[in-house]
Amino acid sequence: MIDDNFNEQEQWDRVKGWMRDNGLWLLTGVLIGVLGLVGWQWWQKRVETQAQAASSQYQQVLEALEREDRTRAFTLIDQLRADQPRSPYADQADLVAARVNVEANELQLAAERLARVMNGTRDEQLKLIVRARLARVQAGQGNFDLALGTLAAAPAGAFAARFTEVRGDVLLAKGDKPGALAAYLKAQQEDTEGTLDTAALDLKIADLRADGVVEPTAAAAAPTPAAAAPGGAAPVAAPPGTSTPATATPGAVQP
Repeated sequence: MIDDNFNEQEQWDRVKGWMRDNGLWLLTGVLIGVLGLVGWQWWQKRVETQAQAASSQYQQVLEALEREDRTRAFTLIDQLRADQPRSPYADQADLVAARVNVEANELQLAAERLARVMNGTRDEQLKLIVRARLARVQAGQGNFDLALGTLAAAPAGAFAARFTEVRGDVLLAKGDKPGALAAYLKAQQEDTEGTLDTAALDLKIADLRADGVVEPTAAAAAPTPAAAAPGGAAPVAAPPGTSTPATATPGAVQP
């Protein structure tokens, strides 16, 4: 600091000495600040430019699909993924491509694209949505256990009801109707936010019940019906040491 008790010449000499000792550091600090500001502005501009380019490419993808120019659309999608693999637009483009693959019954290609998005996106909610879609595609391939494993591999969080319904769909496709019914009923309970298509879910449950399907726990707990005595009389206990054969009703199902 400059002392007011020094005369003007002494003050100037002290300023020159301070500048000589600290001028380089001061200049360096100023240059670093300027370069940092310029670099930050350049980076922001670059990010903005890349986002605009990705948005434009994605829009071209949608336009190509509207023209039913699948070749052009897939070329743009792959180019976008190569140019900006971390862009959200690249993820959305892959999801569009996966949908097209599913519609064309190219399930393996769809599964590969969905897996790439699921494993690469930084959007945790999108990751869960894609996981459920991937499980459906795997089930469509007949890989039921793989699909169930995909659903179970990560906490579903707010998507618990959706995951449970998809699990029911996979079990139904696998042939496990009681397991599917149990999953659908559980999904009903979990859907506290009303995110599922309740009409469709109710129809699935009604169809299974109409087929006589009961939940595994209900089936295990249901009492075995006793054989009816002739004429509708109550069955009579057999004397000790003897056995009474049960009378089965062909085609009967649990209520």
